Amino acid sequence: MAPTVAAEAAAGAAKQQHTGKAAALAARDASGHLAPLTITRRSTGDDDVAIRILYCGICHSDLHSIKNEWNNAMYPVVPGHEIAGVVTEVGKNVTKFKPGDRVGVGCMVNSCQSCATCDEGFENHCPGLIFTYNSMDLDGTVTYGGYSSNVVVHERFVVRFPDAMPLDQGAPLLCAGITVYSPMKRHGLNVPGKHVGVVGLGGLGHVAVKFAKAFGMKVTVISSSPAKKQEATERLGADAFIVSKNEEEMKAAAATMDGIINTVSANIPVAPYMGLMKPYGKMIMVGLPDKPLEIPPFNLVMGSKTLAGSCIGGMRDTQEMLDVAAKHGVTADIEVVGADYVNTAMERLAKADVRYRFVIDIGNTLKSSE
Repeated sequence: MAPTVAAEAAAGAAKQQHTGKAAALAARDASGHLAPLTITRRSTGDDDVAIRILYCGICHSDLHSIKNEWNNAMYPVVPGHEIAGVVTEVGKNVTKFKPGDRVGVGCMVNSCQSCATCDEGFENHCPGLIFTYNSMDLDGTVTYGGYSSNVVVHERFVVRFPDAMPLDQGAPLLCAGITVYSPMKRHGLNVPGKHVGVVGLGGLGHVAVKFAKAFGMKVTVISSSPAKKQEATERLGADAFIVSKNEEEMKAAAATMDGIINTVSANIPVAPYMGLMKPYGKMIMVGLPDKPLEIPPFNLVMGSKTLAGSCIGGMRDTQEMLDVAAKHGVTADIEVVGADYVNTAMERLAKADVRYRFVIDIGNTLKSSE
């Protein structure tokens, strides 16, 4: 659809305000290849926080986006929504931050800030939600993410890193962390002594295990890979491990769990996992399979079980999540890489060859393309 005259005027006015420059890594087409690009950032507005980016996690969503696998890419795409850095400048209305503060930016950079969901602290469900990258901003420009040297964000969408939280290990929590923390909190899967299952042991799953243990819960990891048992139980602290393809192990665990966090984005049958839950158990989907789910209604009705979804979390919950993580020593397991390694990292990510999150050392390795 062609832009309207009003949109073109807004974009033109916005360009006049985009006086700052930033070094970035951008995909220019569906090959997904990331290459240096100089982008512009808006001047720091009255309610804005300007941030020098030091680290940015690589989320599987970034891979989907740069390859246009969700059919919504607005090239050039500068991905990255697990941003950690330091404040360099604040607008005159900003009260929560000052230059030098350690801060982060997650999956969203703005919303309408006035609807019922925003008022309730659920900006993630706002109809006017603006994502950190590959989204249309209020001024008619396309947002660019954290694979870049700096960013300017409205104060409401910036969080503070607790002193005890390392920026590199904390950056992935701004997506992976809130993605599992929010549904655990909302659905009562944060109660000491309860039993939660975690399906999949990847970028989301390993953080879910850590939060569940921090909450004092019993945790069982359910995976198709027997090779992950030692990792899950000995290093991450899971209480039990089930191989999903092992019928005897699945049968033995039937009706033992209060809920399940399903982090898998592969197209797997859901029904067998419903049988692991007690009556009134809840399975929360946080992975994004590319095909519709298939589940017989019988598997839901018998036992009065719930199948639900969850999309990140609001800003209040995101700050709370970071504070809880710092208190309990919850961080992401990461492999720090330089900007020149990012395309290789994407190839490895596509093969699930990372434990469990790549993080780009933006501050030390991303150089200007000029």
